[in-house]
Amino acid sequence: MIKIDLITGFLGAGKTTFIQKYARWLMDQGQKIGILENDYGAVNVDMMLLQGLEGPQCDLEMISGGCCADCHKRRFRTKLIAMGMLGYDRVLVEPSGIYDVDEFFDALCESPVDRWYEPGSVITILDACLEEDLSGEAEYLLASEAASAGCVVLSRTQEAGAGRAAATVAHLDRALEAAGCSRRFSGGEDVLAKNWDDLTDRDFARLAACGWKQASCPKRTLETAGGFESAYFLHVDLPAPTLRQRVKDLWSDAACGRIFRVKGFLPAEDGWLELNATPDSLTLRPIPQGQEVIIVIGEGLDRQRIADHLGAELPA
Repeated sequence: MIKIDLITGFLGAGKTTFIQKYARWLMDQGQKIGILENDYGAVNVDMMLLQGLEGPQCDLEMISGGCCADCHKRRFRTKLIAMGMLGYDRVLVEPSGIYDVDEFFDALCESPVDRWYEPGSVITILDACLEEDLSGEAEYLLASEAASAGCVVLSRTQEAGAGRAAATVAHLDRALEAAGCSRRFSGGEDVLAKNWDDLTDRDFARLAACGWKQASCPKRTLETAGGFESAYFLHVDLPAPTLRQRVKDLWSDAACGRIFRVKGFLPAEDGWLELNATPDSLTLRPIPQGQEVIIVIGEGLDRQRIADHLGAELPA
C-alpha cells in the first residue's frame, strides 16, 4: 500500500516550502515519491516552485481548475488512480489553502483508490505570525484544516518568537472551539515549533509517522465557507523595487478587499524572481524558472483597483 500524506494549511502558511524540505528528506531515505498539487486556481504557482525536486525519485502531478467542487473531486480521484499504478512509496498531496479536508478521506475510501492507498500523515502548516483579526469564514477554514492533523508544524517561528507562536496555537484552539470541534493543540505534543532550517532526521521521521486524528468540524460547504477568490494578473511589467512597494500598498488600500496573500513571478536579468507576500512579510528571491503572473488571494477583491495598483490590465 502507498502511504499518502495531506499537507494542509491556511493561505500563505508555507506548505510548499515545507514540502520541499520534507520531500528531500523522504528521497534521502530512498523512497520514491509523487507530489500532487491539488488546486482550484487556473495557474498553479506552487507547482513551479517544486520543479527542482523532479527526477528518478520524484514525480510532480497537478489538478487545476474545474467547473465545480464535484468536478474537482472527480479529477482528484482519477489522478490518484493513475498515480496508484506507478510504484510510489509515498504520495504527498498539497491542496489549495481553501480546501475541504473530508474530500481527501472520502477519496481514499472509494474503490478502486482504496486498493492502492492508505492514509499516512495529515500535517497542518500554521504561520506562527498569523494575524489575530480573521473573518468568521477564515476562522472556520483554519479550524477545519487542522482538526484531523497528526501534527501542526509552525512556520516562521524565528520571526514570531516563543510568545507569539504560543498565542497563535491558542488562536487555533479558539477557532476549533468556535467551529464546534473538541480538538485542542495548546500544551500538547502534536505541535512542532522549530526553525525549519534546524529540522533533524528525527523531526522528519516524527512527521512521517504522526498519522492523523479522527476529529472534524461540523460540516460547511466551500460555498458557505466564504467568498475566497483569486485574481490573476499577467505580464506585470514593473521593476522589482517598484513591485515590492505596489504590493505593500495593496494592504494599505482597504478598497482592494481583504487580501491574504500575493504570490507569483517576475522576470529578472538572469532568470526569475519569486514573489511571496502576506500582510507582514514580503520576499523576492531568485528562482530558475517562472511564469509572468501575479496572483492575489483574498475576500471581496476589487480586481480593477488591484490592477490599477499593479499597473496591469485585467485578463479578458
